[in-house]
Amino acid sequence: MSLRNIAIIAHVDHGKTTLVDQLFRQSGTFRDNQRVEERAMDSNDLEKERGITILAKPTSVEWNGTRINIVDTPGHADFGGEVERILSMVDGVILLVDSSEGAMPQTKFVTGKALALGLKPIVVVNKVDRPDERIQEVLDEVFDLFVTLDATDEQLDFPVLYASGRNGYASEDAQRREGTLEPLFQKIVDHVPPPSLDQDAPFSFLVTLLDRDNFLGRILTGRVQSGTVKVNQPIHALDAEGNVIETGRASKIMSFQGLDRVPVDEAKAGDIISLAGLTVATVSNTISDPQVTAPIKAQPIDPPTLSMRFAVNDSPMAGREGTKVTSRMIRDRLAREAESNVAIKVTESDDKDSFDVAGRGELQLGVLIETMRREGFELGISRPRVLFGEDENGGKTEPYETVVIDVDDEFSGTVVDKMNIRKAEMTDMRPSGGGKTRITFSAPSRGLIGYHGEFLSDTRGTGIMNRLFEKYGPHKGKIEGRKNGVLISNGAGEANAYALGPLEERGILFVGVGEALYEGMVIGENAKPEDLEVNPMKSKALTNFRASGKDDAVRLTPPKKMTLEQAIAYIDDDEMVEVTPKNIRLRKRYLDPNERKRMSRSKAA
Repeated sequence: MSLRNIAIIAHVDHGKTTLVDQLFRQSGTFRDNQRVEERAMDSNDLEKERGITILAKPTSVEWNGTRINIVDTPGHADFGGEVERILSMVDGVILLVDSSEGAMPQTKFVTGKALALGLKPIVVVNKVDRPDERIQEVLDEVFDLFVTLDATDEQLDFPVLYASGRNGYASEDAQRREGTLEPLFQKIVDHVPPPSLDQDAPFSFLVTLLDRDNFLGRILTGRVQSGTVKVNQPIHALDAEGNVIETGRASKIMSFQGLDRVPVDEAKAGDIISLAGLTVATVSNTISDPQVTAPIKAQPIDPPTLSMRFAVNDSPMAGREGTKVTSRMIRDRLAREAESNVAIKVTESDDKDSFDVAGRGELQLGVLIETMRREGFELGISRPRVLFGEDENGGKTEPYETVVIDVDDEFSGTVVDKMNIRKAEMTDMRPSGGGKTRITFSAPSRGLIGYHGEFLSDTRGTGIMNRLFEKYGPHKGKIEGRKNGVLISNGAGEANAYALGPLEERGILFVGVGEALYEGMVIGENAKPEDLEVNPMKSKALTNFRASGKDDAVRLTPPKKMTLEQAIAYIDDDEMVEVTPKNIRLRKRYLDPNERKRMSRSKAA
């Protein structure tokens, strides 16, 4: 059976996962009567809710005697480290672009990597049935993008298909609005070369993805680069320098069929497989026959740029809602995460009750916290901070990101002002049609922490912001933080309407009537820059005198409820987010007011 290995590159929300669903259906991978979830490739709950691909997943379909391995790549820059390694497994890429939005910055990032590896793209303009399609301009944009990314003449001569993933058709004719995906299958078979690898050389395999299975232990996924591997064959793992890390046997070999991993007895050069049997080997290591001593050249893993403190929840309400509350449970869970997610680094603090978790961005760490919360963990989370570096002269450096913002023209002035406050430099500004402007900035990551929520408010929810790690550059000095102080509860009890009514005049409340509070908990935002301790539990004094008028019922504005990401972005350095399976609360790091004063004095000194 002939073989093709392809990756699908697309920006978040351009319809990649939906298109793969249709490829499954039309290749007969799913039976006609089989109940299959929508967007089957986004298998994890968070992927379904957020509509993003977090984990890269290989899958395969068979069409007319050809086996096509398809790798769905994450479009989000926080998961960019996976992308480069995935592209080393494939021989061709499908670039999927929305017929209205066109090529976006994350697509640029992944496409640049694919072109640099010499892969020849097939361009699929998706969602051609959109009323606001601008197919020809989008194709011109893609061509310009390829030129700026130094594509070769051969890569610039790319085939184009016009498709609607949701309706399951593709065609070489831009006007057609019906049919099947047959032209796409045919184009993959004709345009993507079969793997040209040496089947007779000793077995070697580069680990691209890492996974854990409760029964099989570590599962290493990648493409067989040379030779053949059989079950129980002796193998060893080499690091980037060629040192042997461990030796063992290939206890299980699995290939992909549709969405399932299926055990096989052997795999040949070009096959994308998962392998079990080793306990130490990790991403970027070479797994090979013991006679091989030279490692396969691997893409280095991007450095983490952000870190957060994950601490044991020590609030007065600790242990009431979660089942996993001890530092040992948190340590084991983070170790498991670091084992399968190479972009995350975990270090234990001296007091053994907290852990520094470094990752590539707020989204990636937010996804980890949300996943742990659903598993029953309780955590105290600190404000994210960037990881600084040093240049060759000993000067301080910090991570920068390329930020591409699409906004309605009327909001562009506000966005530019806000980005200037955050020490961002504008590198490009151009109209993108339809009353919208596209503005590009180079901005220190530090200034962007917590900006997304404010950005959505400033643009009335219409703006789109895309961020991408750019470089480590010179330190930009002090960046303005949150301008407002907070309202802090001065005792424990239940919030009541009589006390909250007057507090509404002081700022914005985060808690409602009847919520359990404790001393040091943040219950709202003060309208002024300083923090204010308040009593949200105060009840009305009872007297023997009857009031002349009927007591006015207190009408309260609904409290502002924050999502996990908003809460993490909102807090200051002396605050924490208490995360439990049922609640997200904001609190001061030191709950006792005297301790807070002592700490702020020692910090000032």
